[in-house]
Amino acid sequence: MKATTAFQNIVRITKLAPASAAGYWLRSTLGIGVLFLCLAICSFAQMTGGTISGTVTDSSQAAIPSATITILNKETGDTRTVSANAKGFYSAPSMQPGHYDLTASSTGFMTATRKDFLVNVGQELIADFQLQVGSVTESVQVTEQAPGVSLESSTLSSVVGGQTVRDLPLNGRDWTMLAALEPGVHTIEAQTGITVGSNGRGNRGWGTEMTVGGSRPQQNNYRLDGVSINDYSGGGPGSVLGSVLGTDAIQEFSVVTGNASADYGKTSGGVINAVTRAGGNKFHGSGYEFVRNSALDARNYFDGSETPPFERNQFGATIGGPIHKDGTFFFFNYEGLRQDLSTTTLTTVPSTAARNGQLTTGKVTIDPKVVPFLNLFPTANAGESGDTGVFSFVSNGNTSLNLFTGRLDHKISDANNLHGTFMVDNSETAGPDGTDFVVTGQLSQSRLASIEDSHIFSPNLMNIARIGYSRSVSEAPIKASPVNPLATDTSLGFLPDRSVGTIAITGLTTLIGGIGAQPETDYHYSSAQFYDDVFYTHSAHSVKAGVSVEHDLSNELVVGNDPNGRYNFGSLSAFLRNLPQTFNATIPGAAPPIYLRQSIVGAYVRDDYRVRQDLTLNLGMRYEMATVPTEKYNRLSNLQTLTASSPQVGSPYFNNPSLRDFSPRLGFSWDPFGRGTTAIHGGFGIYDTLPLLYQFGLLAVNEAPFFQSGSVTTLAKGAFPAGGFSALQPNSLAYAYVQPDPKRSYVEQWNFNIQHQLPSAITLTLGYTGQHGLHQPLRTTDANIVLPVQSSPAFLWPTPRGSGTRINPNVGAINALAWESANTYHGMNVGVTRDHNGLRVGAAYTWSKSIDNSSSSLTVTNFNNSILGSFLFASESPIVPAGLCTTIPSALVCSS
Repeated sequence: MKATTAFQNIVRITKLAPASAAGYWLRSTLGIGVLFLCLAICSFAQMTGGTISGTVTDSSQAAIPSATITILNKETGDTRTVSANAKGFYSAPSMQPGHYDLTASSTGFMTATRKDFLVNVGQELIADFQLQVGSVTESVQVTEQAPGVSLESSTLSSVVGGQTVRDLPLNGRDWTMLAALEPGVHTIEAQTGITVGSNGRGNRGWGTEMTVGGSRPQQNNYRLDGVSINDYSGGGPGSVLGSVLGTDAIQEFSVVTGNASADYGKTSGGVINAVTRAGGNKFHGSGYEFVRNSALDARNYFDGSETPPFERNQFGATIGGPIHKDGTFFFFNYEGLRQDLSTTTLTTVPSTAARNGQLTTGKVTIDPKVVPFLNLFPTANAGESGDTGVFSFVSNGNTSLNLFTGRLDHKISDANNLHGTFMVDNSETAGPDGTDFVVTGQLSQSRLASIEDSHIFSPNLMNIARIGYSRSVSEAPIKASPVNPLATDTSLGFLPDRSVGTIAITGLTTLIGGIGAQPETDYHYSSAQFYDDVFYTHSAHSVKAGVSVEHDLSNELVVGNDPNGRYNFGSLSAFLRNLPQTFNATIPGAAPPIYLRQSIVGAYVRDDYRVRQDLTLNLGMRYEMATVPTEKYNRLSNLQTLTASSPQVGSPYFNNPSLRDFSPRLGFSWDPFGRGTTAIHGGFGIYDTLPLLYQFGLLAVNEAPFFQSGSVTTLAKGAFPAGGFSALQPNSLAYAYVQPDPKRSYVEQWNFNIQHQLPSAITLTLGYTGQHGLHQPLRTTDANIVLPVQSSPAFLWPTPRGSGTRINPNVGAINALAWESANTYHGMNVGVTRDHNGLRVGAAYTWSKSIDNSSSSLTVTNFNNSILGSFLFASESPIVPAGLCTTIPSALVCSS
């Protein structure tokens, strides 16, 4: 089992100054293991705007029916008018983020106004008015600010404002990284790094992985202007550098860390909900360039006499303004990055003596078949020790990024508004491999288009319809070009008419091979989306209901796990004597592309019921199902049992566990003293982990009989270089096992917290949050193993290696997916914030514990510290072998 206990202390200071001033954010973190923090600051919904609601009363607290509330957008001049109902309650949903002036009036009462009322993305704010008897022409300005505590919702969430996004110094200007400064959000330190010539990061998604409130990274949902922008890996957006450009195009974003309301779908974790900047009645623009170089860099211990050069130029410009005053507005942003990064690379190669067969253990006879391959390894130039030496060279990587973002807003009438957004993001990098044998690289692209129409039918009825399209492309590694001419020599190939493949020797740097030897994986993922939401206010009920339809296409091509073949040698001596340990290869011509298809349908109803002025109930129900993935040409393969001699081909892939996924959401917000300074929140909800395409991408594309890749674990002396391919047999081909009848996969979330506003605008929060995940995805690299001869009190396997019989001797490795994992999370948090004269100060402390059987939802080794293969026969304790292993007669004993 995996358990972490975390302590976190965060101190942050933000100066909220005019747009021209810089913001400052100081953060210190003390953590042990994985840290999580859930702190309710304010409440948000999935819509791209915010909601203003409240009651209008007289001095005796009696409701004033039919009071008129006018809401003026100070940037665009747009005006929204709503009326209070018989209970004096009003609600104005889907307000564009920005500053507003609010006016409440009614015959026989003086008009009351609130100036500069700030609305954030998805935020739910209360603005109550108490009107005094008098003439409607008389005006009273309400100076009371919005309360520092949340009085409307039990959802745990916070917001990152536009000024913070643009002013804080960010390495790479990645706006999503600011989410990590919010309570409850933590980046994954063990995320796979980005290496030129590798598909390791590309297979797992380019974006920065984050855990939110104890959830797995793939359970999060990223949204831009209401459209889901999760990529093919189920993760967030990212470039070949791992960062997301567009900081100056983001108005603001909210981070939901727990107990999301019923309008949130496709998530059982956190939600990062961003909106783009819009133009206004005044022209505004900006231009910038950030330069970072190696001028002041210290020399690395392994560098030569000079520091390897580094140059990064990040530049861009924005412009926005009116096309037609008070009616049509535009905003455009461009951002580019050019980077030349040089690093000293050290490669372990055979020493001069070893190349002549003289090892420290004695003289060996070099097999004549091996001799030509010694020339593939560079000659040591940075010293030798024993059988190996070091080859040092300066590796130069070139990266180019370009991002274009645009938005157009149009006011059709006072009751009808339309806006559209587009985004184009291209990035590419290239550089030599670790042995300076070939030049290779990676490519990442993203596209977004959305159109949203909002129509007000009456003061208490509104509809928002949205269509969107999101696309992400990854190709890694892209085609190589030779550095060493031998990289194109087919006479050295392990397979017919192929250049040399991969040679892995224990103790030496792996030679990845010549042209075409890198295991390239290409992803072309598209998502077409439609949303329709209806807002209705009746009595004390703010009702929201809607539907969503999404159709996803994932086109994937694996050129081959080892397209030119791969030999593994246990030592340099074994290589020189031609004693290969294993051989792996993809059969030429047996790696067709896979075209996966899936649809996701959701519907919900949500009611924020203001039972009393001091008590709001958040009630909701969501239904959401995902169809079982299909393949355009029916190229799906699945072993129905681990012992099946042949797979089932085509659909259905498995029985659909999501057909009855009804998910209740319950919560409350209570002001026990009725003064707006204290709030008690609590909530519970069920959130489904849908079987989405990212769970099957690397599973469906690598399996026989359509994709034929095999391995040989017993090779004769002298089998290198051509004997491994001829030794491949049908029972060495890899197959897939997807649990045929899975149970519903879901997460239960709950929270309870208290907020109190102290004197001097200080807000104190004390809370508890938790979650329990059931039937979560569990991946294993090979379920076709030799079972242990004993499982209690420890696992015992037969020895020596190769003893015993595999579960299924008719096939090779079985790449498996089963929904058998579980996780729990508990966290206690304390937070203090203060807003005064534009200065915001916050501190938070969290104590949390997370336990998960397996956090790898996407691939077997999602992270650098992942277990290579969990055991399906013991899914509740998959890392037992990670402990101490000892040998006793005829058995291998492993215990945690």
